[in-house]
Parts: sequence; C-alpha cells; structure tokens
Amino acid sequence: MSKSTRPARPSSPRRGSGPVAFFIALFIVALGSIQLVSTFHSYALNLAELNNLKRQEASLVAQKQELENNIARWNDKAYITAQARERLGFVFPGEQAIRVEHPEAVTGNSKDSEANGSSSQDGHKALPWYGELSYAFKQADAPLPKTANEQGAKSPAGDSGGASGTGSAGGAQGNGAASNGGTAGK
Repeated sequence: MSKSTRPARPSSPRRGSGPVAFFIALFIVALGSIQLVSTFHSYALNLAELNNLKRQEASLVAQKQELENNIARWNDKAYITAQARERLGFVFPGEQAIRVEHPEAVTGNSKDSEANGSSSQDGHKALPWYGELSYAFKQADAPLPKTANEQGAKSPAGDSGGASGTGSAGGAQGNGAASNGGTAGK
C-alpha cells in the first residue's frame, strides 16, 4: 500500500509563455485579417467585372435587335425598291428621273438647316460613295497650287537657287581637293 506520492511542486507560472502566446495570437489575427481583406478585394473586383459584363451584354442584345430589324427591313421588297430609288436613283421603265440641282431654291430651306444631318465635318455636303470617289480623282488630277517661292518671289536670305548651286559646287571642289590631297601625299 505504499503509494509513492510525489511531493507537489509549487506551480510557478512560466514567465516566457505569456508574451510568446500573445505574439503568436497577434500574428494569427493579422494573417486572418490580411486574408479577409484580400478576399473582399477580389469580391469587389469580380462584382465590378460582372456589372461591366452585364452592361456589355445589354448593349450587344440591343445591337443584335437592331441588326435583326435591318435584316427584316431588307427582306421587304418595298424597302429595297425605296432604297434603290433613293440611293442609286433607279426608276421604273416608263418613268422619267428628275433631279433638282439646288433643292433649297425649290423648298426655301437654307443650307444651315440641312447642315445638321447631311453635312460632313468640314462643311461640305456629304456625297454618295461614287461621288466621293469621283471628287477624289478630280482632286488627285488637279495641278498643285504654286507657293510664293515657286512663283519667283525671293526669300529673305537671297536667291535660293543660287545659294544651293554655290553650295553644291563648293562641296564638289572641297571633295576634289581632299581627294587630290590624298593622292598628292602618296
């Protein structure tokens, strides 16, 4: 019956475990808060991207509807006929085409009222594609306008033709002298 009992040691608090446990707990809390912040940041970015994609989808659906309406319009014979008459100036056999050169003289509307929808940015009336092409060819074939120097006006430094001729002649003489000097030395 002899039990060996150890004498009870007085429990002394460990002095090093308090601050170490505190810093370990502080590190775990900081690490958890960083993870939490990064998760919320990712959530916010994904939510913004989702909203952007929803807006894009809505605009694409509207564009698709508009294109489908255009296709349906072009399937209509009356619309095709109207577009051929308006855009290309087609007429039915037996009809006589009449084009008014200056419609503002007939209607009384000035160019300013038409400028809102049918003019290009530089103020010229918008032409159909074949008119633009013809205009571009005429502009390409036109002679270039002469500048003041080409019309015989002299520049402030004197005659530009004489100055360039003198410079090139002097350059040729300089090159010849250098080459002669090189051969004379040999």
